[in-house]
Amino acid sequence: MIENSQTMKSPVRSYLPWLLLALFAVFVIAAPDMLAQGDADGGGDAAAAEAGAGEGGDKKESEQTFWDLIAAGGWAMYPLGVFSICMITLAVFNAMQLTRKKFVPEVLRQSVLTHMAEVRVRSAIEEAAESSSYLGRLLATSLPHVDATEPETLGREKVDDAVADFTVKENPNYMAWIGYFSVIAQSSPMVGLLGTVSGMIKAFQSLGMSGGSDPAELAAAISEALMTTASGLVVAIPCLFFFYYFKNTFNKLATDAQEVLAQSMDAAIATVNADQQLAKVPEGIAEA
Repeated sequence: MIENSQTMKSPVRSYLPWLLLALFAVFVIAAPDMLAQGDADGGGDAAAAEAGAGEGGDKKESEQTFWDLIAAGGWAMYPLGVFSICMITLAVFNAMQLTRKKFVPEVLRQSVLTHMAEVRVRSAIEEAAESSSYLGRLLATSLPHVDATEPETLGREKVDDAVADFTVKENPNYMAWIGYFSVIAQSSPMVGLLGTVSGMIKAFQSLGMSGGSDPAELAAAISEALMTTASGLVVAIPCLFFFYYFKNTFNKLATDAQEVLAQSMDAAIATVNADQQLAKVPEGIAEA
């Protein structure tokens, strides 16, 4: 059995997702002022025309900004805003991590297949150990279990056991980040529903206290209820898409890496047993 003398490199830990989270938070904070300024500049002529016509109520409506719509949702919009920031950050992070270059780099794939086809197992291990990719770590973990004392299989059963141990330890690290999409997708509608209930309670309280004499307050409470429901769904629906998309992407990349290992083992076994295969006489053909 071949021992691995190289130290495997761990996945690169990046602070980029937190930087993106901070930048997006700054954007969210600054966006309402930017939108309000844009509405003030772009809608100046319309506001002046409405003022000339004496329609004060319409002027207030025309000055309503995107932030005003968000603020109409009440307290529930704050956790939903945090969920939306987390969703975007997770999407960027997973998109950067789940790439073919970081899982199955073509250069490493071709090199390992070449080494294994010539049964240079140690060379394949050394090259795999120098790579921080998923395939490199998989090969550096499993190929040391190749057993030259078993020429027919080269200890393939031991290699498969090593692959199983590797996936048990490695795959949850990736699936944990993908699983957060499911958490957000399930939590967002619940928070939106809670905001809806809160808004409806306010609406009925307003109706009971004023006897329907203050329609503006009643409309504001109903608007809060509807806004939180819509916002919860707006956050949850993309999260569901991202969850299944990145989950399928990860499964495919992990399967491709294991397929490279299987191909390399097949190539090595075929090379080791090539002479025995050529020495066999086909059944039913008489020897000369």
